[in-house]
Amino acid sequence: MKILLYLLLTPLLFADVFNFQTIEKANEAYNMGEFEKSAKLFGDLKKGEPVVAYDKANAEYKAGKYDEALKSYEKAKGVDEATLQHNIGNTYFKKNALDKAIESYEKALKIREDVDTRYNLELAKKKKEEQKKQEDKKKQEEQKKNQDKKNDDKNKQNKDEKQKEQQKQDQKQKDEKQKKQNEQNNAQEKKEEAQKKSDEQNAKEAQQKEEEAEKKMTPEDKMRKKELSHLMKQLSQKKMPTMMYQTNKEKGERDDKNPW
Repeated sequence: MKILLYLLLTPLLFADVFNFQTIEKANEAYNMGEFEKSAKLFGDLKKGEPVVAYDKANAEYKAGKYDEALKSYEKAKGVDEATLQHNIGNTYFKKNALDKAIESYEKALKIREDVDTRYNLELAKKKKEEQKKQEDKKKQEEQKKNQDKKNDDKNKQNKDEKQKEQQKQDQKQKDEKQKKQNEQNNAQEKKEEAQKKSDEQNAKEAQQKEEEAEKKMTPEDKMRKKELSHLMKQLSQKKMPTMMYQTNKEKGERDDKNPW
């Protein structure tokens, strides 16, 4: 019976010795600032014990593993609730989840008044207020930036519209000027064409008159006209005029009446 009892108690005693040694090592690591090592050692202990989960959560908090710490604090139900909520509030504060931090601090203060918890609560509220001011300021700056951008875009649009309108006016003036010039050119061409037709008509009429007059001319008049034409041609060439007279073939004398 004693042997059986010994055999039954030996594993329990061994487990208690192992847990005690692990706790000692975990606490030693915690005090040395080796928080990750401490959290790992606490994690090696028997699962489900609130005190172990609480110590593990504290080590994880010190190691900066805030998400892991929150999960461990959730498993630490049964330890002092005010202290637990205080630590949970601190963890949320580190995560900058100020609303949840404030909620946890207020839960702790409802259970028990505490100077540190009260101070942390006021600090969280102040930080939240400062963040709100910064967010409002940032929002106002963003709104101002957007408004300035809208104003710049509107000014640019107005400038572009004015520039386009000015270009239209300039093009309109240019077109009107070109149109006027074209009308003047067309009028000049028509005038020159009319003058040309008039000159051609006058020349034609003069030629017709000359032909009609020539038909009525005697041979002597035609001869004189020919001599006059020859004279005028020489004068235009700046040559001295010469006269050619016909001679009597039989007598070899000049015929004053019939030159050439």
